[in-house]
Amino acid sequence: QVQLVESGGGLVQAGGSLRLSCAASGRPGSRYPMGWFRQAPGKVREFVAAISWSGDSTYYADSVKGRFTISRDNAKNTLYLQMNSLKPEDTAVYYCAAKLFNSASIYYEPSYDYWGKGTQVTVSS
Repeated sequence: QVQLVESGGGLVQAGGSLRLSCAASGRPGSRYPMGWFRQAPGKVREFVAAISWSGDSTYYADSVKGRFTISRDNAKNTLYLQMNSLKPEDTAVYYCAAKLFNSASIYYEPSYDYWGKGTQVTVSS
């Protein structure tokens, strides 16, 4: 089991920044990619960003490319999402996820095995 707890969400004005964190615990010694997804009201959950275990490879949705940066600190078992130039359309619940067992695409939501409960990000215009 992997437990994931997100933090850092909140209310911010358009153009502002937030940094989300995701603390991971369980399965010490395991190496796995992680990702961020988001779900806006009335919409399906969508891919935001993902990162390999080493951090050498990162992946982004076109809608956030150039504005968001995913990173991880494996010594602290923590995943981050730095969000800059936020827009009202970024408003959503943001979830972190861990991909341990499934070999499907890193962009593919069902390929992730463990999920946090989410943190709300609200961007006002």
